[in-house]
Amino acid sequence: MLKHTVIVLLMGVLLLFCTQIFAFQFQDTTGKTHQLSDYKGRWVIVNFWATWCPPCLKEIPDLIALYNNRQDIMIIGVAMDMDDPKVVLDFVQSMAINYPIVLGNPQLAAQIDEISLLPSTYFYDPNGEPAARQLGIVSRDSIEQFIASKSPQK
Repeated sequence: MLKHTVIVLLMGVLLLFCTQIFAFQFQDTTGKTHQLSDYKGRWVIVNFWATWCPPCLKEIPDLIALYNNRQDIMIIGVAMDMDDPKVVLDFVQSMAINYPIVLGNPQLAAQIDEISLLPSTYFYDPNGEPAARQLGIVSRDSIEQFIASKSPQK
């Protein structure tokens, strides 16, 4: 009986872990907490970047444009500049980045994946399921084409 109870408890813990494995909880630079479940019904794009990364800087204007023009997309930028938050905040202001920015570190990033390359972008579909991962630069066109390919045809 004890063995059966332990097995049932372990299965319950495993099930709970599996349902939470793709979830995340980030606090942005304004103090707001963002969870994947907050954006049900929208595509969620989590973009890991750094101010010292030229490809990262190249894709930021496209991410700003998507955030400004698409109500079905939520973008969260995770700045992996761990040494000086002021550098990130000054950069965000200079680029007029208006989507949420999170000050990242390896432990925070581990909620999604082991980040080994910047930029790295993770896509979640409107149901909150992982849809894709892009290592390297993304563009507005590539994101819109990807979303269009995954959306039901009308």
